[in-house]
Amino acid sequence: MFGEMSKILLVDDDLVFRELLEEALEAEGHDIVCAKNGFEALAILEVDLPDIILLDIMMPKLDGFGLLAARKDQIPVIVISAIDNEDERIKGYELGADDFLTKPFSVKELLVRMIALQRRVELTRAEQFTVSSTSEDEVKFDDTQYCVSIASRKVTLTQTEFKLFKYLFERKGKVITKQELQRSVLHKDLGRFDRNLDMHISNTRRKLADTQLPKTLINTVRGQGYSFANW
Repeated sequence: MFGEMSKILLVDDDLVFRELLEEALEAEGHDIVCAKNGFEALAILEVDLPDIILLDIMMPKLDGFGLLAARKDQIPVIVISAIDNEDERIKGYELGADDFLTKPFSVKELLVRMIALQRRVELTRAEQFTVSSTSEDEVKFDDTQYCVSIASRKVTLTQTEFKLFKYLFERKGKVITKQELQRSVLHKDLGRFDRNLDMHISNTRRKLADTQLPKTLINTVRGQGYSFANW
């Protein structure tokens, strides 16, 4: 959810606008990656998977429509454009955009739209994949490749992400404190401002979502820790 730290890809050729929005979103606790045209954005998407894309339309080299048409991912997109006409909006939606926001806009409205969009995405994924219909023998761990197969969907993780996922899965339904995860999996004590564990969990959820699995397989229990969804 966007209440937690999220990775956002901002694609816009206006440097001043980009820097202002980047600063405002970082102040809200988000991680921002920027691109100034569609080609740069496609290169970033080859190696990184943001939670959401904020996409301008009018850009040099490859515009927003070109990026929408060329991309292969299913990452949610909010088009942010100074041009507000019906044809532009319809074309954006037809090419796979999820929402359309006209410049200038308030950061508050953008944040509300991002949360609403994330909620819709999560609901859709939960409908496509219900944990209750998955039996335990459908979850397979490959300790050599750090891959997890869930209901024939394969998720490739880093070694640390794999260990965290497996640790939580083996204790599913129980709330595991951050301190326990730090000591048992990361083998160090949890510092007061240490976000390392949260980053690993966030990256794992992003990879689950990109494989069309619900992020809610790993639940955040506010003030306590994390738990793996029970079934």
